[in-house]
Amino acid sequence: MSYCKQEGKDRIIFVTKEDHETPSNAELIADDPDDPYEDQGLILPNGEINWNCPCLGGMASGPCGSQFKEAFSCFHYSQEEVKGSECIEQFRTMQECMQRYPDLYPQEEDKENPRQAESGGAPAADGSALLSENDSSSVASPDSASAAVG
Repeated sequence: MSYCKQEGKDRIIFVTKEDHETPSNAELIADDPDDPYEDQGLILPNGEINWNCPCLGGMASGPCGSQFKEAFSCFHYSQEEVKGSECIEQFRTMQECMQRYPDLYPQEEDKENPRQAESGGAPAADGSALLSENDSSSVASPDSASAAVG
């Protein structure tokens, strides 16, 4: 016997095997050809940003959605010679928000070097990676490079 249960905003429907064996009688609603957001891409014909565009990958929603919208809007509507140069503060605010949610917004270096992220190792202060003893013999030091030149 199938039944429904309401939990907050969610409605949970339990169905039986028999329910699944009968063909569905659900009616599909045809797409609205006048929908201004359907198949428009990132920028709508009127020049506005389509925040529903799948190309944004959900960045416009979530805990940092408003910061993303502010930064992206600033860049999109920028009239500066160097486009977006006046938007640094908005992008900084967005980045700070994203850093508070590393599971939702992983940093590029976390994606590129998962071994380093797992071990808890961090790059050296000068941005170079730390090498193991085996790796160090194949890398020229600044001293050996200057000796070869001079």
